[in-house]
Amino acid sequence: MRKLLSCLALGAVVTASSFAAAQPAAQPTAAKPGAKPAPPPAQTAPAQPPPAADQTGDAAAGTQAPPADDAPLIPPTQKTASPDPDKDAQDLVKQGADRPKDGDPAKDDKSAKDDKSAKPPVSPQIGAKPGDVYADDWWTHARPAFEFHGFFRVRSELMDHFSLGRTDVPGAGMWPQPADNSYEDSQGARSVKLCGDKPGDQELCENNTQAGANMRFRLNPELHISDNLRVMAQIDMLDNLVLGSTPEGYANQPATGTSADPTQKPRGYTVTERGGYAPLGAFATTQWAPQAGVNSTKDSIIVKRVWAEYMTPVGVLRFGRMPSHWGLGILANSGDGHDSDWQSTADRLMFVTGIKKYDVYFAAAWDFANEGAISSSFIEQQGQDYDIAQKDDVNQYVFAAVRRRSPELQKLELAKGQFVLNGGAYFVYRNQELDNATTDADTSSSIGQTNLNVKNGYLRRRAEAFIPDLWVQFLYEKFRFEAEAVMLLGSIENTGRTPGAGASDYENSFDPENNGWKIQQLGIAAEADYKALEDKLKIGLGFGYASGDRDVEGLSPPRQGLQPQLTTDRTFSTFRFHPDYRVDLILFRNILTRVQGAYYLRPSVAYDFTRDKNGQRIGGNAALIWSRASEFVQTPGNESDLGVELNFGLYYQAKDGTLNDDPDKLGGFFTSLQYGVLFPLGGLGYYASQKGTVPDLQTAQMVRWYLGVLF
Repeated sequence: MRKLLSCLALGAVVTASSFAAAQPAAQPTAAKPGAKPAPPPAQTAPAQPPPAADQTGDAAAGTQAPPADDAPLIPPTQKTASPDPDKDAQDLVKQGADRPKDGDPAKDDKSAKDDKSAKPPVSPQIGAKPGDVYADDWWTHARPAFEFHGFFRVRSELMDHFSLGRTDVPGAGMWPQPADNSYEDSQGARSVKLCGDKPGDQELCENNTQAGANMRFRLNPELHISDNLRVMAQIDMLDNLVLGSTPEGYANQPATGTSADPTQKPRGYTVTERGGYAPLGAFATTQWAPQAGVNSTKDSIIVKRVWAEYMTPVGVLRFGRMPSHWGLGILANSGDGHDSDWQSTADRLMFVTGIKKYDVYFAAAWDFANEGAISSSFIEQQGQDYDIAQKDDVNQYVFAAVRRRSPELQKLELAKGQFVLNGGAYFVYRNQELDNATTDADTSSSIGQTNLNVKNGYLRRRAEAFIPDLWVQFLYEKFRFEAEAVMLLGSIENTGRTPGAGASDYENSFDPENNGWKIQQLGIAAEADYKALEDKLKIGLGFGYASGDRDVEGLSPPRQGLQPQLTTDRTFSTFRFHPDYRVDLILFRNILTRVQGAYYLRPSVAYDFTRDKNGQRIGGNAALIWSRASEFVQTPGNESDLGVELNFGLYYQAKDGTLNDDPDKLGGFFTSLQYGVLFPLGGLGYYASQKGTVPDLQTAQMVRWYLGVLF
């Protein structure tokens, strides 16, 4: 009932979500009677998707590019050049003007009076106005059309000493040692004695380098049903498939038990014995298509998003599974860049409206963040599944207000020497009453589980969060400053996983005045850049801060569960940027996987050595990233300084792309060669008492080669 009331309330509010600066389509002006239709306008190239994530020259070094000018909350989808509303309006006017008429109304009236038996003439008003259109004429102009955008990419990567020379116990370090490397940790030797010139040598295998390549083919199809109705989707084929990972003969099947006790319940998968013409991996001669659970964790084709957009007279309604983006993307990031790997995708009902005259927009959204167990069953593949409970839902509501100048007016004002100020506020509220977090096979919310078993696995969670996010952008001539600040404030009554009414850690026996658990986190990101020398030179400066937590060990969480608190503080305060907000190649992008519990300073420079009007360009870039921990006690070495990283890149953009009219977008063939080197400092090392008994830290290096076709 609460969801029904929420839905009704959402429909009644004339404010809403999806910030794509959505406005009602402009109505064509009717021509005067008898006027000749104007010639059709010159055809223009279809607009392409905005450069989300890193689609600029500087992005070739793995940096975060500014968001598109017309996409504060969710990057707007591409505007279409077909169907053309103006051309349709002119065709309709022409039809009305050419429609047969009955001649002079005065003569028609006189003839009717003279001949009483004559049938009354058809009213000269029917079809006389050029704006009059019959239904059959209208439907001939409904032209559903498909557009395709996306990219194809292949990325080769070589990673050297990403474990930084640390010899941590497996599962405890930031980056695991290569499986074929021999080393010794506090629990003993981790040796692979299979190397040497002869089989009997049993020499230690030593390797600190990992290398490989991956690929992705992404399609963003758009079905334009009419000028104000369309359906969008995102489909990935061979999504980040590691080249050579599905060779002939390699297959898995569900495990039937453990090797020690076959009567135990199945745990994971086991590799089946090869046979036929490829009994050994050395005999494989071809690659098989990926199949989830057989030779891969993902299928060959993955449908990631599908949503619809309907333009009403007062705003845009969006519904379905869609991208979510706001500001610089440190909280919600659509991850639609050519080099992106992570995304924010929301199952959402949203509405956006505003005042076009002032470029002010308002939005609200109702998100289905987590519904818990549903009624699906492996033995019934048809019918409609439904959510079996409401108390375990994670409810999320989004509200936003933004001022975003239209791209055309923005360019005009900047050309006149005026400044442009954009910005807005984004607010998220979410809560959850009950939760089923157990992994026990009989009481979990696993696929196909019965209602009774799900019920037996419930525990009282009582989680609540308030997330305000502010974004501002200042533009003046060739200068840009942009910043985003977000806070996470909330509480959790119980962090446990064991079901039952008594399985709660709400009571704080050490501090009764501080029961429950709190969430207090802060994240800030800022970017500034200046273009010179006909925009060929770009000088930038970036800064980011993610609050840390002095009550936990480690900047990144464990593979499972929450980071344990060291004292009775009971406050989770480590903020984590969205992983697709990229600032470097090694530390934050790979080793830590994101900016978290740390702050950094990033000066950069990029220069196009050659740039043609047709979009072809060759350039290079460089960046220095100095990083420190927000709370030094979180680092392995209990020191603030994490490291200094240098990134370099060369890139080439061909002239055969459909997006090359915009210098800030990539189109056609694009390639880049990148190199990064990380000099780790004390924070990534060991305690003072450990130094002298452990190996010294090693410098990490990375080489990346990107090959892509963007369309």
